[in-house]
Amino acid sequence: MSKPVLVCALRRINAIRVLADALERLPPCREKLGKSNSALQRVMALTPEMTFRQAVLFFTEKDFVTGEPCFYCLTCISLTKCICFSYIVGEMWRCHVESLFTYLQAGAQVLCTVLLIKPGAWTRSLARILRKLDLEKFSVVGMKHTNLERDIALGLLSSEMMQDPAVLEAHCTYLTSGSALVLCLQRSNAVKKLLDLLGPEDPKLAQALDPFLWRAQYGINAVQNGFYGSKSYQIAVRDMKLFFPEGLCCADCQTLEEEEV
Repeated sequence: MSKPVLVCALRRINAIRVLADALERLPPCREKLGKSNSALQRVMALTPEMTFRQAVLFFTEKDFVTGEPCFYCLTCISLTKCICFSYIVGEMWRCHVESLFTYLQAGAQVLCTVLLIKPGAWTRSLARILRKLDLEKFSVVGMKHTNLERDIALGLLSSEMMQDPAVLEAHCTYLTSGSALVLCLQRSNAVKKLLDLLGPEDPKLAQALDPFLWRAQYGINAVQNGFYGSKSYQIAVRDMKLFFPEGLCCADCQTLEEEEV
């Protein structure tokens, strides 16, 4: 190659999918890349395995430092690496330096999330729900039934629901109408996996997308939709501290220790 080019290592959750979508939306790239994986492969790594192989080819372990564990994607545009990458990131994250290669080799990290089975749903279908959790490789590391108070119920609702007083009142009335069962679940990529299983909050939409989604099977309407699941890892940590202040019965987990759960 006659001209210098740039290789970048990018990090964020779902990095591969998000980067592919971003490239396909760029006007100069849309016609050239389209939806073809073979075309995308010329400018980015498409799998975690490919990412690791290309990272080893273009970077050394000292080039990579990070703060928190995440998923990674390497964009390969050339055979030249960005020599200032480690310096810039190293300055930003001087207080907490760990190798990205370690995370790439370790694979998905075991995390926890919270599943709240809403009033009525858990008394009818608990055995089947626990069986489904086992089939999906979740470990139950915390369980309790509770009668939600109004302020706690409000904290579980999205900002969109807060904007409509009637919707807000309907959800609060239902959530506080009886006992709910709260489970803390553990597995790799737990937060996203649980949300994927639950599906959209409206059971009718879930039914249209996939009748095997849990809200499609156990939900009645947009209010009595069967389940609440933590929508992000940060919210999962908040929910664990809220519902399980006494701690969890899981094995030692570095992430939970760091969050003081």
